[in-house]
Amino acid sequence: MMKQELTKYKKLLIKVREGIAGDISHIAKESHKSQKESSGDLSGYSFHMADMASDSYDRELSLNIAGGEQEIVYEIDDALKRIEEGKFGKCISCEKKIPQKRLNAVPYAKYCIQCKSKEEKNK
Repeated sequence: MMKQELTKYKKLLIKVREGIAGDISHIAKESHKSQKESSGDLSGYSFHMADMASDSYDRELSLNIAGGEQEIVYEIDDALKRIEEGKFGKCISCEKKIPQKRLNAVPYAKYCIQCKSKEEKNK
């Protein structure tokens, strides 16, 4: 892959990483608020148990989303490392070139489509 293309992907990966990091930070900040603060209701009235359960579910869902986004940050860091090593754009399984269309859609892709399909079937 040419240096110009690698620079483009490096900038794209950093931009995506920064966006995800901001999302994770926002979710973490929101999950540390009390149930009253997060709902916006600061009155002295108590919560209904169903409201509390719903809030707990929303909080847990947000934390699960943050966990999934953290995995993407790890994948992006790995892709940035592959750029530095000169291995970016090659499938880590079969070592064939990953199509540019795929890299544009998933810039941190480490497998070609065929190898990714095999990996998903083996899970």
